[in-house]
Amino acid sequence: MNPNIINFVQKYRIRNKITQEELAKAIGITRQTIIAIEKGNYTPSILLALKIAKYFKTPIEKLFTIKE
Repeated sequence: MNPNIINFVQKYRIRNKITQEELAKAIGITRQTIIAIEKGNYTPSILLALKIAKYFKTPIEKLFTIKE
């Protein structure tokens, strides 16, 4: 877990009324990876973070930020 990274993936997923499974399939990963990202147990690669941001049509900085 990276305590310096905060993510809002779950917030965006719930706001858009999609399941973890739907998001995972849309971006080509497993539901377990989505769970780990949302819990903060896994920091996605830049490529994966960009795929998630593209899916939600939002800047990557709105999904992932650095705790200062």
